[in-house]
Amino acid sequence: MPYLGTQPNNVKQNTGLYTPSEILQLEKDGHWGGSLELIESQTISSNTAQVDFTNIKGAKYDVHFLQAHNIKNATDDQQFAIRMSVGGTFDTDNDYQRAIFTLSADGGSDESRDSNINQIFFTLNQGNATNEKGNGYAYFYNLHNSSTKSFVTLQTTTINVNGFYKQNYGAGVYDQTASVDGIRICMSNGSNIASGVFNLYGVKQI
Repeated sequence: MPYLGTQPNNVKQNTGLYTPSEILQLEKDGHWGGSLELIESQTISSNTAQVDFTNIKGAKYDVHFLQAHNIKNATDDQQFAIRMSVGGTFDTDNDYQRAIFTLSADGGSDESRDSNINQIFFTLNQGNATNEKGNGYAYFYNLHNSSTKSFVTLQTTTINVNGFYKQNYGAGVYDQTASVDGIRICMSNGSNIASGVFNLYGVKQI
């Protein structure tokens, strides 16, 4: 495969075609655009008020990916939520907007939205009985950019308070023009997170 210069892993300078095996190797080595770099992983095994990511490497990544696995709330019928920090202080004011659409296995559907709220909902009406856990992910855009707002898209899959499967997908915005330096996962009513694994990644640019 021909290259310009002396950096064979520089995707921008490549003048040839990559084979599938070469792409897989570049992804594995973290040289391919869209590759994920694990920034931090946090495992919760007992009641915790929040999960904070305060070293998000914002100057390196303009897109972040959050993965939540087997997350469980300590109090029944609650929402996991997202907040952001500026200058090391998490914003708890009504500086967020959100919109989420949900589908339930019992045939129900709903739209939940707010243009003036103090957090972005990640799940809705999640139960906390045995095996009532949730999984999902969120993408964050422009966190470090102080000249634009920070956006979030998300999708989660849970068991709701009535024991039915529930899918949530939606988005939100931190409605401030500021450089975000932290991400917080918490419960919307201030109760505790019981358990779960939270992984934050940076998405590599080409």
